[in-house]
Amino acid sequence: MATNFLVHEKIWFDKFKYDDAERKFYEQMNGPVTGSSRQSSGPGASSGPSGDHSELVTRIASLEVENQSLRGVVQDLQQAIAKLEARLSVLEKSSPAHRAIAPQTQHVSPMRQAEPPTRKAAAAEDDEDDDIDLFGSDEEDDKEAVRLREERLRQYAEKKAKKPALVAKSSILLDVKPWDDETDMAQLEACVRSVQLDGLTWGGSKLVPVGYGIRKLQIQCVVEDDKVGTDLLEEEITKFEEHVQSVDIAAFNKI
Repeated sequence: MATNFLVHEKIWFDKFKYDDAERKFYEQMNGPVTGSSRQSSGPGASSGPSGDHSELVTRIASLEVENQSLRGVVQDLQQAIAKLEARLSVLEKSSPAHRAIAPQTQHVSPMRQAEPPTRKAAAAEDDEDDDIDLFGSDEEDDKEAVRLREERLRQYAEKKAKKPALVAKSSILLDVKPWDDETDMAQLEACVRSVQLDGLTWGGSKLVPVGYGIRKLQIQCVVEDDKVGTDLLEEEITKFEEHVQSVDIAAFNKI
């Protein structure tokens, strides 16, 4: 099947034979063909040897022109540097600092330079020795410092003694409850305010409804914590058994 198909197809199987024969014929006629001539004679070649040669000559000419310009620039830079070096050497020779330094290095003796510092150092040491007091000046300073410190401590103690001491106080809101609605609340308040203690101060009061026609007495007082305690205050108020049923602390705040 495959061979029959290839028989009917128009394929040039031995084309390479004809190509070799054509190459040998032209070699006999014109000599052997080089690689460059083969590429130039091919279908993709766009220019011959003459075109390549002209392009190469043009590039060489442009490079020579560029090289000449660069050489000119380098020569100009070398001349400018030479001028600057010459000018700098002239300025260094004509500067006054250079003139002043040269004679000193030639004529100054090293021994004469060393003598004045030695004399100055000796004079400075003598002055320091004169300033030192060897007869107890430090002890006098210490006594004066001790006296000043004691004086300041005494003044601080006097100032602290004159300052009044802070007294810790508390604000207490008491709820005083009667036995029933028939209790005379005015009489109950009078009994409560009749309690007089050192460090106790009574404040405002009001009647607060509790229920079923019964009202309780809310009364404010200020106490000194070191002198009056809440237990003592409750004990003194509950002594009025005919009017007071109980005493509760509704609020307690430090002042």
